[in-house]
Amino acid sequence: MATTVIMPRQGQSVETCILGQWFKAPGEEVKAGDLLFSYETDKASFEEEAAVDGILLARYYEEGDEVPVLSEIALIGEKGEVLPERSLSGAGTPEASAEEEPPRVIEFPVDPEARLSGRISASPLARNMAEKLGIDLYALTGSGPHGRIIARDIEAAGSLKLQTAAATSASPKVSPLPEAPAIKPAPAGTIGEPLPQQSFPEEESLRIPAADGRDFEIRPLTHMRKRIARAMQASLQNSAQLTHHLSADARNLLAARKKLKARFEMGEMAANVTINDLVAWAVIHALRKFPAVNAHLLGDEIKYFHKVHLGLAVDTDRGLMVAAVRDADDLSLTGLSSRLQQLAAECRKGSINPDLLSPEAASFTISNLGNYGVEIFTPVINLPQTAILGVCTILPRPKDLGDGLFAFVPHIGLSLTYDHRALDGGEATRFLAEVSQQIENLKFN
Repeated sequence: MATTVIMPRQGQSVETCILGQWFKAPGEEVKAGDLLFSYETDKASFEEEAAVDGILLARYYEEGDEVPVLSEIALIGEKGEVLPERSLSGAGTPEASAEEEPPRVIEFPVDPEARLSGRISASPLARNMAEKLGIDLYALTGSGPHGRIIARDIEAAGSLKLQTAAATSASPKVSPLPEAPAIKPAPAGTIGEPLPQQSFPEEESLRIPAADGRDFEIRPLTHMRKRIARAMQASLQNSAQLTHHLSADARNLLAARKKLKARFEMGEMAANVTINDLVAWAVIHALRKFPAVNAHLLGDEIKYFHKVHLGLAVDTDRGLMVAAVRDADDLSLTGLSSRLQQLAAECRKGSINPDLLSPEAASFTISNLGNYGVEIFTPVINLPQTAILGVCTILPRPKDLGDGLFAFVPHIGLSLTYDHRALDGGEATRFLAEVSQQIENLKFN
């Protein structure tokens, strides 16, 4: 008996997914564990494996289609097995019942917070259609739930665009006057005698064209790259971002890391605590003292969190992801370390819960580029959060040790980008100084 393959649900907020790529063709043999297809939500991309052995009998959707979650997407069975009637008909959606009531049009209120924060609520299909038609989503008002832009909104905007273009093309054309013949000035030298054509054989010999005659290649942006680009642009356009830079004495940090690593290797600790884990630990303690930093700016209101939901920026092959550790201030140091490492692994594997990737899931974010040797950088806020901390590499810096004694001491760079609409420079600086002090005076059980 054939086995039905369904589109997985990734998070409670996900209603549809975009089918990315099929890895198996109809009639091709499939083994349990083989990749069947890739798919994307508004926040992440995933890959689905086959659960059984068999032959891929049918595919109900094509690449780029918007597929409702938990709907049938393919069929795996035995070679020569007769397909069910539904698959033979090629229907990708359940057939409508004869007794089914006609659809009702429901008006939903528009969510003003989404536009104030620079976020546009739109279905994956609508975003794909808007990009192909060159339609600006920010110029549209969605007719879907809570102002969500859906496919019919794009169709309406596209129709209006075509009508405008047709009207423009139908208007009378004015032919330009013929240009007067150009008067060529006489070159320097003998009057009326043309200059000899110059050639540069050496320069020409250096031009090595590609096989197809072009010296470049054009590739379309991935869906993930497009989402990252839109988020970055919206963040910079819809907030007043400034960055302050500071460094902290890292001697205690490095000593703690060395001690904890030794305990892990001896089996005394369940997690291998990293420098990033220790910095996150210090940030959590600093956030408790500065609630305005542990907050969301929503239009004319600020949402202050009583708990710390720490976001961690993770670099993956699919692009940058920011996963949230909910209630991070309730975790021990080893518990925090284990959770951060687990989330990073799930992001890179593509199995992360999309609900944890939502910008609203975290109250504050850390982006660590220290492992890459970055000395200073400007992180971009993950709206509607009010700030983000960039962690830089550790470098030796001169420090006054007292009694006229100076020495080069390891310092870790810290870059805080904050939304000046929610935070004043003084408060942001005091928070950054608190993070520095927490790092320099790390205490753990």
